[in-house]
Amino acid sequence: MSEEEVRRVSDALDAIEQIADLEQRVRAKSQVMAAQAERNKEWSRERDELVRRLHDEEALSYRQIAARLGIKLSTVQAVFRGYKGSGTTRPKKVGAQDG
Repeated sequence: MSEEEVRRVSDALDAIEQIADLEQRVRAKSQVMAAQAERNKEWSRERDELVRRLHDEEALSYRQIAARLGIKLSTVQAVFRGYKGSGTTRPKKVGAQDG
């Protein structure tokens, strides 16, 4: 996605936030959130595939991948650890003590 396309999407989201009528604004926000939820799985899969490819084929370090893609280092690390979702759903480390 080019910088121009990102700017257009951001401008469109800003316009939704400026809808004066609260009910219309909330309805529009809900529609956008629902549409994005549908995309998140595919977008995440595509990102994860690229992260792995950059590591395997170009021998980039996790930090180099994060910098190149403009994502957090922890996101790159999570790809290789197989983490999905929030931190509350991550598996406990082997040997971790409860409470």
